[in-house]
Amino acid sequence: MELPPRDEAQTTPVKDGFEVAEILRELEGIRVDMLTLEREEADRVNGLPESNRASARNLLDYLALRRRDIRPLQERLARFGLSSLGRAECHVQATLESVIAVLRALSSVSRPQCEPSIPPVGYDEGIDHLEACTQALLGPEPDGRAVRIMVTMPSEASEDYALVRSLLERGMNCMRVNCAHDDAEAWGRMIANLRRAERELGKPCRVLMDLGGPKLRTGPIEPGPRVLKWRPQRDDYGRVTAPARVWLFPKEHPWPPPSKADACLPFDGRWLAELAVGHRIKFTDTRGATRRLVVTETVGDCRWAESTKTAYVAKGTRMRIAKRDAAPCSSDRSARTAKVGELPPKEPFLFVNKGDTLVLTRDLAPGRPPLVDDGRLAAPATIGCTLPEVFTSARPHERIWFDDGKIGGVITAVAEDRIQVAINHAKPGGAKLRQDKGINLPDTDLKLPPLTDKDCADLPFIAEHADLIGYSFVREPGGVAELRSRLERLNGEHVGLVLKIETQRGFGNLPALLLEAMRGPSVGVMIARGDLAIECGYERLAEVQEEILWICEAAHVPVIWATQVLESLAQEGRPSRAEITDAAMGQRAECVMLNKGPHILAAVQVLDDILRRMQAHQTKKRSLLRQLRLANPAP
Repeated sequence: MELPPRDEAQTTPVKDGFEVAEILRELEGIRVDMLTLEREEADRVNGLPESNRASARNLLDYLALRRRDIRPLQERLARFGLSSLGRAECHVQATLESVIAVLRALSSVSRPQCEPSIPPVGYDEGIDHLEACTQALLGPEPDGRAVRIMVTMPSEASEDYALVRSLLERGMNCMRVNCAHDDAEAWGRMIANLRRAERELGKPCRVLMDLGGPKLRTGPIEPGPRVLKWRPQRDDYGRVTAPARVWLFPKEHPWPPPSKADACLPFDGRWLAELAVGHRIKFTDTRGATRRLVVTETVGDCRWAESTKTAYVAKGTRMRIAKRDAAPCSSDRSARTAKVGELPPKEPFLFVNKGDTLVLTRDLAPGRPPLVDDGRLAAPATIGCTLPEVFTSARPHERIWFDDGKIGGVITAVAEDRIQVAINHAKPGGAKLRQDKGINLPDTDLKLPPLTDKDCADLPFIAEHADLIGYSFVREPGGVAELRSRLERLNGEHVGLVLKIETQRGFGNLPALLLEAMRGPSVGVMIARGDLAIECGYERLAEVQEEILWICEAAHVPVIWATQVLESLAQEGRPSRAEITDAAMGQRAECVMLNKGPHILAAVQVLDDILRRMQAHQTKKRSLLRQLRLANPAP
């Protein structure tokens, strides 16, 4: 076959020579930028431990490189079959010098724009240093898998040694203890269980303890009525397919149901003792409807009963054993009758719709729904806010999000003790806003202390027992310095520091945070994707987490890929397809974190398998070209 004629103007040596010279000039300009930034930051770099200075210089080189849009340059380099600088993070200047050397050999330009300097790290050195930093922070590389697995401990881990042992056996390399929950006594038992499992299995595991950080959450809400409702399951024709199951227990000795119950009712134990399988209990519910329960099983002093109709029951609802079912010794009416005991309050919430007004209050008085008078809104719904600093920092027109972004709005007015919010985001039909739910203010410059009183109170325990400390909601380099100083005073300078990037401010200050954190022996970064997605916008999350990965690799700082990894599997026992893909992308980090859940053991096992498979295909942002079965002819 005859090939089409080539465009000679595009392939002449003169043309190529000119292009090589232009590329060289641009690359040498980038080199000048790198050396200039290194000189400007020399004092800061020289103040770091010697072991971290090369990494700091490499980070500065990368920042200088990324201050330009080098996409057109990358295309030109690719046409010559040269490195396009797309994988230079670990060894920025060394990669640049290699490309310049090759281009100089291809060109007639012999004199460089400036004399090359010795790169802070060579190609192999950069990769080796990242691995050394990862081992220093996260421990030795597990057998057969480069990426570590971190698991958040549930409260049960303080009592359930078998759970901790099974997690370690299935692949956990780092235990995460969230100091926002439980207490020092429980944390100590969790860690003791881990250390025992380490000895028995011969497997090392690090302990990360997360500081709780500033608790920006919704305040209490007026309790709902103490009313329980149950209803049977019905098919599309309204026919009962499964009755409601009701657990009856003695109020003197409350006992939880051994399996799922639609309602749990306390009664006088002597009355319950009269009930036998087959007995019918009649009552009138809170609506005045006549209803019936049938006893189906005896479990010690408790009873299971079933109902085929929907019912509403409150404290004091009178229940009566049907006369023909009553024991002979219980012939009088009073002995056959009992009242429902104290019921738990209904979980309180405010119902919020798009277009509503919500008022945040400083005083943490119980929140209440809107007040309506004669069909007109007399006062909007109110709810407290746990951090008073919000009321001096927030400004009109700033965004505000509640409950992991489920409800959103814009601040319309700010007073000393009130913030008025116009709700512009809620699911169709409205959303429930509950107490103790997170609040995010992505546009607000919150004036918060770097460490809360609780954080400071938890530090002595952390300094004594933890390998790593997670700095929640880190925003400024000064906060990093303060935390390091406090740890040193507690003889905790050996504790590795993990910067949790979960706010826009923390993300924007990442290079400065890293340079400050590198004053210590070991540092890592956690991409806390839950709060970060709300702060930066879900549509920007993929872009933001990429930038964090690049910057950290340039600083030779290991990254922990966190939040909602295999969440459906851990919580419900079955992952979504998107979650599997997301977990596989975690191969680009040095550690992947799983949150607690009823099926956490299965989640660890699946993640271990995914990471082992993916390491043959991907390392950091570089694809690995192992032999591909599809490339071979079919048999």
